[in-house]
Amino acid sequence: MDTFLNGITWFVDNANTLLWTYILIALLMGLGLYFTVRTKFVQIRLFGEMFRVITEKKDGDSGISAFQAFTISTASRVGTGNITGVALAIAIGGPGAVFWMWMVAIIGMATAFVESTLAQVYKIRDGEQFRGGPAYYMEKALGNRKLGIVFAILLTLAFGFIFNSVQSNTIAQSFEEVFNIPDWTIGLGLVLLTAIVIFGGVKRIARVTQIVVPVMATIYIIVALYIIVMNITEIPAVFTLIVKSAFGLEEAIGGGIGAAIMQGVRRGLFSNEAGMGSVPNAAASANVSHPAKQGLVQSLGVFFDTIVICSATAFIIILAGLYSTSEQIGILLTQDSLNVHLGSWAPYFLAIAILFFAFSSIIGNYYYGETNIEFINAHSAWLTAYRFGVLAMVMFGALAQVQLVWNMADLFMGFMAVLNLVVIALLGKTAFKVLEDYTSQRKAGKNPEFFAKNIPGLKNTECWGEGETRHK
Repeated sequence: MDTFLNGITWFVDNANTLLWTYILIALLMGLGLYFTVRTKFVQIRLFGEMFRVITEKKDGDSGISAFQAFTISTASRVGTGNITGVALAIAIGGPGAVFWMWMVAIIGMATAFVESTLAQVYKIRDGEQFRGGPAYYMEKALGNRKLGIVFAILLTLAFGFIFNSVQSNTIAQSFEEVFNIPDWTIGLGLVLLTAIVIFGGVKRIARVTQIVVPVMATIYIIVALYIIVMNITEIPAVFTLIVKSAFGLEEAIGGGIGAAIMQGVRRGLFSNEAGMGSVPNAAASANVSHPAKQGLVQSLGVFFDTIVICSATAFIIILAGLYSTSEQIGILLTQDSLNVHLGSWAPYFLAIAILFFAFSSIIGNYYYGETNIEFINAHSAWLTAYRFGVLAMVMFGALAQVQLVWNMADLFMGFMAVLNLVVIALLGKTAFKVLEDYTSQRKAGKNPEFFAKNIPGLKNTECWGEGETRHK
């Protein structure tokens, strides 16, 4: 049995290395650049527009608002990786990794726009709510339901079950170390909180995330800004160091420019999830008057995740100066860096931050699985079984060492991302036409509204008919 498990572990570890490092990064970066050019740099051209549309009210009584859909997706992608992953990137790739994280985020904003716009175009009604995502546009646009089911299974396993066990594990370990609370107690508490939220459906999830996400982000950013202000004279030198290290003009820790690029690209891509096929599941739930609006909102989500949250962690670590001398990496490097700035209460702050970040990820990850379970089979018994499965994995994660399942989730997520990227490359023209329709209406001084007839040949769009039928 040990030999068998060791064999699985070796395969998963090596498959992850090959997939993440070469195939996936090439696809994500290549398509990101392609989408950037084809959308005429939508992430820069319409950056101000993103802030306008995120505050709009719902376009009717059904579904949730653009901002609520934004907070659900942000809850999932802004997790412990924003604390741990950034520290790992800097420890291995040096400060230059931060520059490449920024570049990846800017490119990824275009990819996020395309996949979330497609999710809106091909979303479906589910009572008073909307559902959609890659599985749905694989069926509606490509006519391939089997492909959609494969994607739905991969996403549900990775996000709904395995990643959630890792998030609860992170919370349990942190609270046990800092507050000396037994892991089983933390597990039961997380199960109870998760159950209260997820059994309330998407509207309760949206209500919780629209409170938790702004609170957790605001507190974390305030602490980071405090640290920056206290070290304000060092900020120009930090920016200089990041740029020099990014281009090899100053040696980056762990191997120079190659390590900086690889770690920055890798951590940036996997933090903001642009192109992975996860965020479109939340994007489709919004009730907006035009698909491009939610595409813009989710593009802003990439900016918020990487340029804002990840940069906050990066500045905390670089200003502390321990990354070049400490043997610690990951969460321990972040904790040691906070100790330099904040003193003895740093571990308590970090534990609370992890609770907010990881618990919000559990909720967001759950919703991604829910919408894909309903794609596979809409019978309520399947959804109930899925909910209890998620709760079981939350408890399991709090009690277990989950390195193997984390690696397995990375592998599933890699296959899921490759599948989604190939599909959005095929369907990208639709998103480009939808964007043209949006910008032409804005130039005419209108608040854009979309109808399927606006795009010649567009079919199987359930929610974009004429007049009242679109909203109710």
